Amino acid sequence: MGILDHHKKIETHATLLAVLSLLVVAIGGIVQIAPLFWIENTIEPVTGVRPYTPLELAGRQIYIREGCYTCHSQMIRPMRDEVERYGHYSLAAESIYDHPFQWGSKRTGPDLARVGGRYSDAWHVDHLTYPQAVVPESIMPPYGFLLEAKLDVKNIEDLLAASAMVGVPYSDEMIAGAEADVAAQLDPYADTDALLAHYPNAVVSNFDGLADVTEMDALVAYLQVLGTMVDFSTFEPDPNR
Repeated sequence: MGILDHHKKIETHATLLAVLSLLVVAIGGIVQIAPLFWIENTIEPVTGVRPYTPLELAGRQIYIREGCYTCHSQMIRPMRDEVERYGHYSLAAESIYDHPFQWGSKRTGPDLARVGGRYSDAWHVDHLTYPQAVVPESIMPPYGFLLEAKLDVKNIEDLLAASAMVGVPYSDEMIAGAEADVAAQLDPYADTDALLAHYPNAVVSNFDGLADVTEMDALVAYLQVLGTMVDFSTFEPDPNR
């Protein structure tokens, strides 16, 4: 009896096919999962990764609310064409405080994992207000209404507290000072000592140029931090991982 005959016998016997399929999946699962029991931490720690500021976190919520993740991924794969276009491949540690993460699987627009600092605040505001004025071939819808939508800062403390419940290391002091940290991050002339003590290297700017605290401020603050926490000029991957 040849190999093809055995193959036909398996394919035409539903119970046998199901048992053998389960066996193959089980073996594959064990090979992948078992080694993890001997690793203390599956995420390689890197210097610089911190929780989002209250303003950045609020911007992230707006990013999710508006469905930006459906067209923009936030994960650069370790392939030459991706790295040359978008920058250093993404590290798991960069998403350690993301609930949920925004890796994505579809790119109608470019990947945003390293968009922070690549463009000015004014560029982001113009792009979000009328995308085609900046990128003529863009099919992105306009989000100019964010300039008129005031940010609800009263719920900022609750937002941080909810994140703390799922493991983000926001202290009671950081939660209590959330509103003050929002105001400090939006005012280049403010006393930012407390803000920067809580969130090192946070970008301080009046992001949309308006007097009111808007949802545009929050979204641009979030975009400007993406991919900026890790200094890849000094980063060296762990050879044992």
